[in-house]
Amino acid sequence: MSSLEIRPATAADLPSITEIYEHAVRFGTATFELIPPDLAEMTRRFGTLMDGGFPYVVAVVEGRVVGYAYAGAYRPRPAYRFTVENSVYLQPAIHRRGIGLQLLQRLIAECEARGYRQMIAVIGDSANAASIGVHSRCGFEMIGTHPNVGFKFGRWLDTVMMQRALGEGATTLPADDATATRR
Repeated sequence: MSSLEIRPATAADLPSITEIYEHAVRFGTATFELIPPDLAEMTRRFGTLMDGGFPYVVAVVEGRVVGYAYAGAYRPRPAYRFTVENSVYLQPAIHRRGIGLQLLQRLIAECEARGYRQMIAVIGDSANAASIGVHSRCGFEMIGTHPNVGFKFGRWLDTVMMQRALGEGATTLPADDATATRR
């Protein structure tokens, strides 16, 4: 796929991003949202991530956004500030072409450049072999499965937890905590 470009997302990409996510909500189990958010809500979510300094990238083929990936706070409490959770979504017609892998690889690099130390993947549906496979190829390890925690399309769904270290991971203290050892 020679025309693939992965670049930072902009507000102009949000209609395409909203459309991709709408399809995932309506027809897929990668997200446990039941009602697709509209453009205004997706714009609000994008703004929150941008204001937080998190990476958000899009895959563009022949001038069209065909996928996106972002990282956000894993949890809101300050002790989690070096850990992010990732999300990757693609247009259905673009699956199985390596674009999700390239988006995730770029997202990992962007997170490492920002000093994050751990990345968590919360994968909807333990039957989502493609997502589990892409994360495994990017160095994520299986942490566990939460069985039957979501209910969508008339059935119970699991979530799969995967994790990988970013940069130095937990082998060193983060720069802003280097003087706060064992107080």
